[in-house]
Amino acid sequence: VGDIALLMGVIALSSYGGELSFSDLGAWAETRPLGPFAAALVGLSLIAGPTGKCAQFPLNLWLDEAMEGPNPAGILRNSIVVAAGAYVLIKLEPVFTLSPISANALIVIGSITAIGASLMALAQIDIKRTLSHSTSAWMGLIFIAVGLGQVDIAFLLLFTHTLSKALLFMSIGSVVLNTSNQNITEMGGLWSRMPLTTFSFALGGASLVILIPLSAFWTMFRWVGGSWAIPWWLLSILSIVNCLNALNLVRVFRLVFCDTPQPKTRRSPEAPWPMAVPMMSLSIIVLLAPVAPIRWSLWLSSTVPVNVGNLPIVQWSLAIVMIAGLTGVIVGLLMRLNRPWAPPRNATLRFIQDMLADDFYLERIYNLTLVWLVGTSANITTWFDRYIVDGVVNLVGFATMLSGQALRYSVSGKSQGYVLTITVSLGILFVLTMAWMGLLA
Repeated sequence: VGDIALLMGVIALSSYGGELSFSDLGAWAETRPLGPFAAALVGLSLIAGPTGKCAQFPLNLWLDEAMEGPNPAGILRNSIVVAAGAYVLIKLEPVFTLSPISANALIVIGSITAIGASLMALAQIDIKRTLSHSTSAWMGLIFIAVGLGQVDIAFLLLFTHTLSKALLFMSIGSVVLNTSNQNITEMGGLWSRMPLTTFSFALGGASLVILIPLSAFWTMFRWVGGSWAIPWWLLSILSIVNCLNALNLVRVFRLVFCDTPQPKTRRSPEAPWPMAVPMMSLSIIVLLAPVAPIRWSLWLSSTVPVNVGNLPIVQWSLAIVMIAGLTGVIVGLLMRLNRPWAPPRNATLRFIQDMLADDFYLERIYNLTLVWLVGTSANITTWFDRYIVDGVVNLVGFATMLSGQALRYSVSGKSQGYVLTITVSLGILFVLTMAWMGLLA
């Protein structure tokens, strides 16, 4: 769905602009070649492709279902494939500036996905589904940055997420390979048996939480700018996402690596060297990653401040976002974890957990709406084709067969019979013609 809409947008863009290279889009967009309605349609269609590729609402259900095995494909999917969609979105940013509707759509989609995916991650017990939802949440922040016109910040968010999430998936790939299990409630105590994997997961998770001195902090520092003043709605989203992200990562870390070993993790060895060497090499790169946001101004333009307009701003916003992250870490360390897993006894909490674990029932909603609509349309089309189209064709064939059966008895093989038939037919035709012309009156 997203790719088809993206293709339609690209075709429309080529018909309006003539050039499809990213380098020419900025100059083309400055001429304001489109009307408001056309700009909105083109922008929304171009947004649809990255929305599906980055697993954003409402096209976010595919990511946690794809590539379950601990293989390089899982790493590429969550750190590179979704990043490709975000990269396309960033490069198309000049087109989105032509329509406020497109920019606002990016902000709305990113905000819903960032908060919703962070909540869904908290209710998952599959280790890969948990991190896949966090990928969608982080991509939502990139959508917000592009919607605000902050391309540099979007690049920084993409850079930070790609390295850290690749390290996290390398770590959980090692865990899944050596435990043959993906249920985090059946794990525990792996820190003493897999120290390299434990360090890599902790480093990758900490790099995604806005804490000093890792790369996410410097990315956020550049986002809020030197004044540390941003709109209250953006501060709320960043604080909620950072808190939930920290809580989720600490929860997974405790269930997988801390506490006492479980039956399925007592004999788990460390990752083999073909996995350990790339994992530790990437850990070194992640440790050096904060240098990139600090030195980013050497090869990227200066950060565009957030246009707050008449909205109230909040001072010391970076400190508030950091406090939210620390709150998530503390809550994750203090919260009670069920082993083995059991649903909450409270009916309200059980409903909330089931709703989050089932992705807000999006799949059921799709089955009751889109899938039902497509299925009903297919049934109607099948009935029309079978009984109307095929019925007309079969009726013509049946009439031909019936007329042939009736006429074959008139064929005697005698020439005088044919002459008589022709003569009588011509006589009847002559009489009818004369009667129609009124000559027999």
